[in-house]
Amino acid sequence: MGSLFHWIVFILTALTAIFAAVMVITRRNPIHSALFLVLNFLCIAVLYLLLNSQFIAIIQVMIYAGAIMMLVIFVIMLLSVEEERRTYKVRLSPAKVIGLVVALILFAELVYGIALRVLPGVKGEFTPEKIAQMGDIKAVASLLFTRFLFPFEVASILLLVGIIGAVILSKKER
Repeated sequence: MGSLFHWIVFILTALTAIFAAVMVITRRNPIHSALFLVLNFLCIAVLYLLLNSQFIAIIQVMIYAGAIMMLVIFVIMLLSVEEERRTYKVRLSPAKVIGLVVALILFAELVYGIALRVLPGVKGEFTPEKIAQMGDIKAVASLLFTRFLFPFEVASILLLVGIIGAVILSKKER
């Protein structure tokens, strides 16, 4: 019975996440897009819970759905982005054609990988037993502050540069 419940929750959450992702990229109002992105982040947190990664789920909600989205909404409001009310004609530019071709190729690769199950993955040094023994937080922290310290620092610098850039762009010329 528990397995059936997990499958139902997984299917509903995955469909909601896909719906929210589509709504993020199709809405004209940036605030609506940001709110749908919050919904997508919450769905991802539920998927982490289904994988028994409670710490990652909590961090997903606190960092992404909380802090990062608050920053994004703040920047949207700071820049006072106006919603455009004009009708668009569909114009095929080379960039749109290339983007559509790349998206179709990636979708075909995804279907190929799922249909043939040729991507078994690579087992890492942290098995589920080892993670259960040492705990989620210690496993994430040991990887984050040893092997992945440099990418972690680069990501923090990129976020800082983005914040500074948003503040500079939002200042009115005097």
